[in-house]
Amino acid sequence: MKIKDIRASLHGFSIEIPLLEGRVQGYGREEQTVFVFCEVETDEGIVGYGLTGHFLARAVIEALHKHVLPAVRDMDVRDTEAIHQKTWKKLNPRAMTGTVSMALSCLDMALWDIMGKAEGRTVAQLLGGARTKVPAYCTFGFPQYDRDQLAEAAKLHVANGFTALKSVVAVDKGGWREDARRVKAIRDAVGDDIDLMIDANYLFNPVEAKYLCREIEDCRITWFEEPLQQNDARALADLRRGTRIPLAAGQMEGHRWRLREFVEHQAIDILQPNVTYCGGYTEARKVAHLAQIYNMPIANGGGWPLFNMHLLAGMMNGWIVEWHLGMVAVGETMFTDAPKPKDGFIEIPDRPGLGLTLDRDAYNETRIALD
Repeated sequence: MKIKDIRASLHGFSIEIPLLEGRVQGYGREEQTVFVFCEVETDEGIVGYGLTGHFLARAVIEALHKHVLPAVRDMDVRDTEAIHQKTWKKLNPRAMTGTVSMALSCLDMALWDIMGKAEGRTVAQLLGGARTKVPAYCTFGFPQYDRDQLAEAAKLHVANGFTALKSVVAVDKGGWREDARRVKAIRDAVGDDIDLMIDANYLFNPVEAKYLCREIEDCRITWFEEPLQQNDARALADLRRGTRIPLAAGQMEGHRWRLREFVEHQAIDILQPNVTYCGGYTEARKVAHLAQIYNMPIANGGGWPLFNMHLLAGMMNGWIVEWHLGMVAVGETMFTDAPKPKDGFIEIPDRPGLGLTLDRDAYNETRIALD
């Protein structure tokens, strides 16, 4: 099974946020309206799928077509270590993150999809098959909501079967004090038995993060995700020593060495490799093994649950997948058989590979022509 072609395309999408009128371009703080979809085809005609987010999307596509494909063409799909080694040596010898990491993620995810299809096994099984389903948490708390809408939305998702919720903090207005009021409104709305996570998307400085932690420690937060600017491992370690709230980070980091910094500095409690950004399943599995050595769980941040659920189901220290409403809508549109959570869990499809069937009409409808 040799790599013969890589086809990457740009797609645009809009989502509807519950309880807000009209359709909203993007979601959360950033305008995440585009993503890269990747198809890798072998000499035997098997096609695998990969995907990555909106950061420098056109550059990722160019990298896949003009640089990655020439480097890996005619290599055996199953030789993932050799493929990564050649890609690192030829395209990224200094282990930079960003465009190269995202392009490698697209390629690698598609390779594992192909291997699963060829062997009749799911990607989760190929990774180790630790479980057949994983818990899911719903990322719902967008900045567009006021406090009353936030509480109403939280209750809506609990009624839909979720037992874990995540809300964005570091909102534009009101600073950490408004964040504290919003977190307390959610906790009051859903009661004590629901796991509640918060995510600052790197936007606090260390002092602001300490203020917020101090104010909400009695809200029983399951984790505080990426609280600090630049994901500064040293500052995260300092924050962790000063709060009882568990810290999580790692979703946008591009490889194992960057994620290792969090472990070495004892900076976080939960490690969050995301296969769509960190170099795919091959790299994420190494991160999961690193976390195992230190008795740390891995959990999904950064979305794209239909891909990350295989990592969490495959690895023995896999925990919970992020059911991000925006990225879920993308998956449900692009694939005809995207699974959905039931009673707070998502079952890994028993179909081979990723278990996803591309809706070619949706693919064509959402595709954006490149300049």
